[in-house]
Amino acid sequence: MNKETKTIGQQIKWDFETNGYLEIKDKNDKEIYYENSCGYWRKWEYNSGGNLIYFENSNGDWERWECDSQGGVIYSENSRGTIRDNRPKPFDDKVVEIDGIKYKLVKLTTNYL
Repeated sequence: MNKETKTIGQQIKWDFETNGYLEIKDKNDKEIYYENSCGYWRKWEYNSGGNLIYFENSNGDWERWECDSQGGVIYSENSRGTIRDNRPKPFDDKVVEIDGIKYKLVKLTTNYL
């Protein structure tokens, strides 16, 4: 958010002295926005499975995650330049054919069985 962009609290003229901090939750009661009287804010985003996929704050810090179908984190990156990539990778571009159907082999980094 740049200096010209107003926070949500500023946009809605939130009275922090009367109401305290501003907190917004989604329909699943997960916090998606927080702001305090000093103008510090943070926000979260979740995927359809309820997994945290993005975080950002007014200090410029951010992090994003990708999850597999079981909700396990398979990829993450952040504003400090750290990347963790555990996504399945193509296994030497090998293709096998079973009953006339071709399948591309993928090496799994975790045991799903």
